[in-house]
This record gives sequence, C-alpha cells and structure tokens, in this order.
Amino acid sequence: MTDTALLIIDAQESFRQRASWAEVDSPTYLRNQQALIDGAIEKGWKIVRVFHAEPEGIFSPASGFVRPLAELKLDKPDLEFFKFRHSAFVGSPLEVYLIENGIRRLVISGIRTEQCCETTTRHGSDLGWQVDYVTEATHTMPLTDAAGKTWTAEEIKARTAAVLDGRFARVCTIAEALAGGETMAAAA
Repeated sequence: MTDTALLIIDAQESFRQRASWAEVDSPTYLRNQQALIDGAIEKGWKIVRVFHAEPEGIFSPASGFVRPLAELKLDKPDLEFFKFRHSAFVGSPLEVYLIENGIRRLVISGIRTEQCCETTTRHGSDLGWQVDYVTEATHTMPLTDAAGKTWTAEEIKARTAAVLDGRFARVCTIAEALAGGETMAAAA
C-alpha cells in the first residue's frame, strides 16, 4: 500500500481554447507530466485527476473541453472529479479520499503553476499533508500585471517555487519526487 498520491490538476483541453495558451512550452510540459504519470503508475501511487469546471464557457462540462489533454495517457485514475474553486480541496471529495486511503504525501502537478497548483499546494500543506511540488510538471502562460509588466512563464514558475519551497512544500524534480524520501514537515 502506498502513502503517496499524485495530483494532476486541470491538465485539460479547456486551456487550449484560450488566446493566452502558450504552445511554446507545452511539449516540454506534456512530456514531463507524462513521465510523472508513468513513474507514479510504476510506483503504485494513487493518482487523482482534477478538472476545473465553471457554469459557462470553455470550462463548462457542456463545452466538451473539460477533458484530459489529448497527449496525456492515463487509462483510469483512482479518483477523478470536477472542482469549482482554485484549491482542489474546496467542495470536493479529495480530503476524505486521501484520509480514507492513508495518504500522507501529495505530489502536485498540472496547470496553472501559480493558480490552482500553488493554491492546492498551500491548502494541502495547511491541512497537514507533506507536499512535493514538481515545477517541471506544471504549466502556465505569461501574465501581465496591473503595472503593465509581463511576467514570462519561466519567471512565474521561479516565483512560485521560491514562495513554496521550504514553507508549503519541497520543490523538486520529477526524479526527486519519484525517489520519495522525506519531504518537509507540514508548515506549522
């Protein structure tokens, strides 16, 4: 029995429908996300696939876009659900599932690095889970702030890693996550 769960957050076709979708980095993300999925399967980890859903638009289940990115191969996750908030813990079966299955360690991946992946990481840490945040298996797009500065995907990933590492998670590579080991204790 494993005490680790891989969370694949919002890795869904809805994002490809946005003008801001950045295909330039998506082949690397897709390759890394699949490597993490394959490694988790080999390790016997629980795999949780989460989709972001909204009542209308491209994130509405009725749109047909709330489905896995076509390139990602995962036949049957152990748990799959829609979430309607940034954190995968809010209004979902996630916390109960993790407790019932003896999960102590979460490995976070998916889309968007600084939004749902970061929010779920912070929430999971605050609830007491050990969290590995695998930046190379997350994806995001450039953002322009209120002052007009455009932040690149690389800058956003670096900022997210800096604020999470040692506080809310162990920021690590795919290889480090798959190797396991001690993650940091949940933030006090």
